Amino acid sequence: MKQIVGIIKPFRLEAVEQALHAIDHFPGFTLLNGKGHGRGSGIHHSYAPTEWAPARDCNLLIIYCSDTQADEIVETIKKAAYTGNPSDGVIAVCNVETILRIRTGEQNDDAV
Repeated sequence: MKQIVGIIKPFRLEAVEQALHAIDHFPGFTLLNGKGHGRGSGIHHSYAPTEWAPARDCNLLIIYCSDTQADEIVETIKKAAYTGNPSDGVIAVCNVETILRIRTGEQNDDAV
């Protein structure tokens, strides 16, 4: 089981959502609105204390999926969120030990 967290620009959300829903048996996602600050905006994108202003909007997608779906989901987010500009976002993939669906009691692959 995997947890995929994608941090993307809000104006790319619709494209990412459409691309994800085109995946067979896509398990769905949770969407959070956030604000953040990346590495920086200088020539080398390095952090400068005077740039600290966590006011840049972003969306966080949280997805739980089987190991076999993870690569396809990551690649889909990457392609749909890409603009080629700084601050396109990041995608993180983590192993998940257990998932439990509260309503049904299903666990792991059956829960997603």
